[in-house]
Amino acid sequence: MSDTSNLRQAALEYHEHPKPGKLEVRATKPMANGRDLSRAYSPGVAEACVEIKNDTANAERFTARGNLVAVVSNGTAVLGLGNIGALASKPVMEGKAVLFKKFANIDCFDLEVEEQDPEKLAEIVCALEPTFGAINLEDIKAPDCFIVEKICRERMNIPVFHDDQHGTAIVVGAAAKNALHVAGKRFEDIKIVSTGGGAAGIACLNMLVKLGVKRQNIWLCDIHGLVYEGRTEDMNPQKAAFAQKTDLRTLDQVIDGADLFLGLSGPNVLKPEMVAKMADRPIIFALANPTPEILPDVAREVAPDAIIATGRSDFPNQVNNVLCFPFIFRGALDVGATEINDAMQIACVDGIAELARATTSAEAAAAYKGEQLTFGAEYLIPKPFDPRLVGVVSSSVAKAAMESGVARRPIKDLEAYKEQLNQTVFKSALLMRPVFEAAKAAARRIVFAEGEDERVLRAAQAILEETTETPILIGRPEVIEARCERIGLAVRPGRDFQIVNPENDPRYYDYWNSYHQIMQRRGVTPDLAKAIMRTNTTAIGAIMVHRGEADSLICGTFGEYHWHLNYVEQVLADGDLRAHGALSLMILEDGPLFIADTHVRQLPTPEELAEITLGAARHVRRFGLEPKIAFCSQSQFGNQREGSGKRLRAAIEILDSQPRDFTYEGEMNLDTALDPELRQRIFPNSRLEGAANVLIFAHADAASGVRNVLKMKANGIEVGPILMGMGNKAHIVSPSITARGLLNMAAIAGTPVAHYG
Repeated sequence: MSDTSNLRQAALEYHEHPKPGKLEVRATKPMANGRDLSRAYSPGVAEACVEIKNDTANAERFTARGNLVAVVSNGTAVLGLGNIGALASKPVMEGKAVLFKKFANIDCFDLEVEEQDPEKLAEIVCALEPTFGAINLEDIKAPDCFIVEKICRERMNIPVFHDDQHGTAIVVGAAAKNALHVAGKRFEDIKIVSTGGGAAGIACLNMLVKLGVKRQNIWLCDIHGLVYEGRTEDMNPQKAAFAQKTDLRTLDQVIDGADLFLGLSGPNVLKPEMVAKMADRPIIFALANPTPEILPDVAREVAPDAIIATGRSDFPNQVNNVLCFPFIFRGALDVGATEINDAMQIACVDGIAELARATTSAEAAAAYKGEQLTFGAEYLIPKPFDPRLVGVVSSSVAKAAMESGVARRPIKDLEAYKEQLNQTVFKSALLMRPVFEAAKAAARRIVFAEGEDERVLRAAQAILEETTETPILIGRPEVIEARCERIGLAVRPGRDFQIVNPENDPRYYDYWNSYHQIMQRRGVTPDLAKAIMRTNTTAIGAIMVHRGEADSLICGTFGEYHWHLNYVEQVLADGDLRAHGALSLMILEDGPLFIADTHVRQLPTPEELAEITLGAARHVRRFGLEPKIAFCSQSQFGNQREGSGKRLRAAIEILDSQPRDFTYEGEMNLDTALDPELRQRIFPNSRLEGAANVLIFAHADAASGVRNVLKMKANGIEVGPILMGMGNKAHIVSPSITARGLLNMAAIAGTPVAHYG
């Protein structure tokens, strides 16, 4: 079977299984009993209706309208398929709705309308205003799309945005801005030759004019040749605005000296000999899909220094509307904008362009492994899965809407709004805020044992940008330097952070001697101590903390947990400092859940379980939460006398021996811990109220199993594991940790013990 056949079959199966289509509607309020029904529908629903009748602005308070967009198409210009009709366009519109939800958490209904008369279509769209907070017009042929949008924008008091026009134009504008930056050219000086006089092509040219290109320097060609003054064939007012007064008629004749070729037409329109006529360092945007106007390798045969973008994901610089439309709508909806105006569109251009010039995010790098994501000719615009887009672009759009006077609900604190947007992407951000705030009180030095790991390098840059901490990396300087360069990080060893080189460090004698002094009565000879200090980066980091050259160690991005724990305890355990247990914070859709002990004690004694519980209570409060602890077992409040329940009951007796300032209860089944109604039926006198937020298990297998199930099947995000009992001198992460996870752990490690008891 050919690759094309494989792709076709895979795409069809994706759309058909496990249920047809790509989206569904889900309720956001409970509907479990008659009481819920009386509020959701009759008679309670009438109260919301009356409030909206009294003040239409209340629709945003009591309905989903303020976060609901309609994707509307009549199917007359779908992808490269042409006029396939409204029904056949539905898979595309469903896909657009899914992208709105995925990238900007905007709810979306797709509406396929069987109406090809543009004025009648506009009438239908305008009649939908009570339902939606904004309208996204999609895949409507030119020039009909211009008519539909014009009528809707004039008559509707909500944003109307034709993405094929303006979305493409915004992303092209951002790519062009950065391409000119790379090429050392300016908008006002360049000559542009464009092919394609459709909606997207015209909108792109209008955007480039807004960005500073002189209209007389734009040469527009379509299937009939150059658009010139006096031409009557296949003309409309939008094309006529770019007509040139000239005797030239063909693309080949006008391409000479062009700085930028903009193609939104068809395959192989731009020939190599035409590229050879362009200006030095030509910029080529060949955006036809699936086959561009010229393939990048063909263009580079005649212009090796060409800066090239396409519409395809298998080449660098994909011009993709998803970089724009979710985020421009997010910002517009959040300020209650009445329209999406030029100022908002240019703010979107600037936001996208600036983000590409910044250091790439770890999350984008993880989604696009193997690709070079360093700003330059091969990376002009961000990748769609860059999670920073929503914060940067949407806040820029919201700011522009307010400044241009179209925002009905201005945002007072834009920085707080941007942070709120980031929290929708980085689910750990809200919970981690108290930890980051506490960490700001001290400038602690955090040593990373696996300093050559790409995740550690990205975390180090984020630490320098977002905290007051100082990262120290253990690794070979030349390897770290090369990897920072390869993945596009601005930080460099020696300048931005300290490096400990295990192969050649002037402190080598001091380190192995310190290790030998600690371990000489535990069978470690001087030669073995020397070998360990040359090869074991966890031991090196622990020695640095022991000697006071670092405040905390983070290790474990590869290798087995207990292997790392062995060296941490060898060097740093002293008196009351010893590993009590590991606490994992799982961030779930319905809130946080802490689990212990996930790693340290395989079969903890009652005394160890009490220590684990006390440590967990302290750490939970670091996150601004009040601990509600459940001891989890197969046993349920004493119904099994032996097994894990016996040890848990003994741990509770130990805790009960002194007054405690947190709530704990057990032993109980996991569902009993999380379901207050079930617990009330089984054990009405429980001292635990509501759902538990901390689960203590009597066996590490159980704790670790629950942790992994929540990660893999419930899309839980882990913060941790947090090593309890070591005075914050060391934390051992798991090999699956991300760069964001390492940043979170650095914030935890960056808080002195005095801050959390």
